Amino acid sequence: MKANPKPERQSLGDNLILAHNRHMQKQTQEPPRQDVWQMFDRIAWRYDFLNRVLSMGIDRGWREHMANLLPLRAHLNVLDLATGTADVPLTFAHSNADIENITGMDLSEKMLEIGREKIKAQKLTHKIQLKTGDAMAIPVEDGLYDAVTISFGIRNVPNVSTTLKEMHRVLNPGGHALVLEFSTPEIPVFKQGYLFYLRHVLPQIGAALSGDSYAYRYLNQTIETFPYGQDFCDLMIEAGFTQAQAIPLTGGIATIYLGVKPHP
Repeated sequence: MKANPKPERQSLGDNLILAHNRHMQKQTQEPPRQDVWQMFDRIAWRYDFLNRVLSMGIDRGWREHMANLLPLRAHLNVLDLATGTADVPLTFAHSNADIENITGMDLSEKMLEIGREKIKAQKLTHKIQLKTGDAMAIPVEDGLYDAVTISFGIRNVPNVSTTLKEMHRVLNPGGHALVLEFSTPEIPVFKQGYLFYLRHVLPQIGAALSGDSYAYRYLNQTIETFPYGQDFCDLMIEAGFTQAQAIPLTGGIATIYLGVKPHP
């Protein structure tokens, strides 16, 4: 009789995520991440409007801050994953004169359709291209980009460690990975108010304005079950990045994570 095969060992990153999620599930149930793009197809028509309303417009400043963290190089070639309606590529194109080309990728075709219209309206089709693409299996060769970014999308992928390793693969040496994601404030009173808004106010407003109650329950659940701060920096280090750092924004409501692909 053949012995049962040994179970595949999980990586440090997978163990960190599992431990974090087990802890957070005591307060909120973690939703599945498979085929999330279908949910974004459903709410694409209302996505930009709801972003402005629910973030009170401060998300624009977060993207501009990320643009300032791009590498100091001429003729920058940038990839934005989970690009949605192309807010990040548009912000970068207006904020950084060193950018030569920006490619945005997403699995939601309806979000990309809206993004293409915005790019056309701002006369930036010569600089920004949008393509269908999976952040866990980026369809490009190694070492192509000077910067790879993802905003409010990495918590939606089924495997965070795989996505970070893919970002590392397609960067050239010295290139920057930039991840903008929601996080949880550390200041107790601020944290309590934020969690109340996230759990009770945001889902109600989102459901009323989009007609999709699941999408905005999903939003607060994924934020609360996602690793942030040093836990996320550890995932970047495991994926091969150096100089990993977390830059909190607006009291810790969101965080920019920066990692650098080292030279060989």
